[in-house]
Amino acid sequence: MRENPDIRIDYSAKFLKQLKKSSLSIKIAFRKRLALFIQDQFHPQLNHHSLIGNLKGYKSINITGDWRAIFSEYKELERKVVVFEMLGTHSELYK
Repeated sequence: MRENPDIRIDYSAKFLKQLKKSSLSIKIAFRKRLALFIQDQFHPQLNHHSLIGNLKGYKSINITGDWRAIFSEYKELERKVVVFEMLGTHSELYK
């Protein structure tokens, strides 16, 4: 996976736990979508969008048809930091 010097990727403990519990197919799908995200955060396959309601301030990308990765982002000096916060199915995350 190519690094993007303008972005640093981090993971919350909750996200890592959810990823560890997920199936191998979801783990593989996340790695592929992460590589795409690093190349182009707004690639149409990702459906990158801001969230509303209880998750206002977070953003989401599609991992599969039903699985989503929720993340936050902020600036650290001149570099964007993306923190993946939650991973799960649409119904699990948006209750």
